[in-house]
Amino acid sequence: MSHTRRLLSLSTALVVASSSFALAEPSEELIAAAKAEGKLTTIALPHSWCGYGEVIAAFKAKYPEIQINELNPDAGSGDEIEAIKANKGNTGDQAPDVIDVGLSFGPSAKAEGLLQPYKVSTWDSIPDSAKDAEGYWYGDYYGVLAFLVNKDIVQESPKDWEDLLKPEYANAVALAGDPRTANQAVQGVYASGLSRAGGDAAKAGEAGLQFFKELNEKGNFVPVIGKAASLAQGSTPIIIAWDYNGMSWGESLNGNPPYEVVVPASGVVAGVYVQAISAYAPHPNAAKLWMEHLYSDEGQLGWLKGYCHPIRFNDLAKNGKIPQELLDKLPPAEAYEKAVFPTLEEQAAGKEAITANWDSVVGANVQ
Repeated sequence: MSHTRRLLSLSTALVVASSSFALAEPSEELIAAAKAEGKLTTIALPHSWCGYGEVIAAFKAKYPEIQINELNPDAGSGDEIEAIKANKGNTGDQAPDVIDVGLSFGPSAKAEGLLQPYKVSTWDSIPDSAKDAEGYWYGDYYGVLAFLVNKDIVQESPKDWEDLLKPEYANAVALAGDPRTANQAVQGVYASGLSRAGGDAAKAGEAGLQFFKELNEKGNFVPVIGKAASLAQGSTPIIIAWDYNGMSWGESLNGNPPYEVVVPASGVVAGVYVQAISAYAPHPNAAKLWMEHLYSDEGQLGWLKGYCHPIRFNDLAKNGKIPQELLDKLPPAEAYEKAVFPTLEEQAAGKEAITANWDSVVGANVQ
């Protein structure tokens, strides 16, 4: 379809594009089957993450017959995979129907037989590089690793990774997760390493561990999982997190304290998260309907309201679907020009080095 569209004149292409939106609706059969199941079990979806609170509320408003059972909002990607494994024969409330995990977890979960394929009606507008060709997993949104800074405590915000080693940031720097299990934290370590290795992905994992070893030895690293509350309390004045989490958490504090989100000058690592349906989902039709909601224009714009770049961003922008006020709230576009999207192989190598060697190299137990 995409090849054909390129050959059409722009006006014809817009007609084709707009007609495809009109058809991008879940079937009546799917809606009926999902309502008959009456429940959807999600996991690891904090309402402050990526605008998920509003995205979930919109689904409930659209389908009030389907109850959403939300498991462990603060779980990491690894925990989500373990939840599928632990509940293979369980059709009760502990078995997740759907997962939202870091990109590297998609192919590994598929290889382990933990996922079932499904292609949403807007499938063609998801970039090929961000989805499994057979439909086992598909990118949903992306962001870059950035520094969320409490401006009451930190007068001069760090501009790049090496700045974090300065003495004025003693007891200040935290990751937004446990780097042995949480994708966000793994990517934070990876990004610091990519910066230190001058962009050499092959060395990023090891260089990131060395960076955090130094950060810890200097007394700048705080082994606490950073979030909005710890930022406000001052226990983690600088948090390394996805840009959208930084903006959402900062905004939730209503100016107390004032905050800044800084995209670093180097080592700008973009992370794609992916959606998938459990192969053992107790409510497979509700799971499919949930995916239709997430990949609709409404669902994608819901994530953008939560400061995430939805995976269909380019498609929505091309078709004039993005309100200007949403674009204006994001950090300047030029901050993203250096963004690097690591390949699956690079991510896997980095993740393996970081998760396996964090304890022996850095030795800080994050909790």
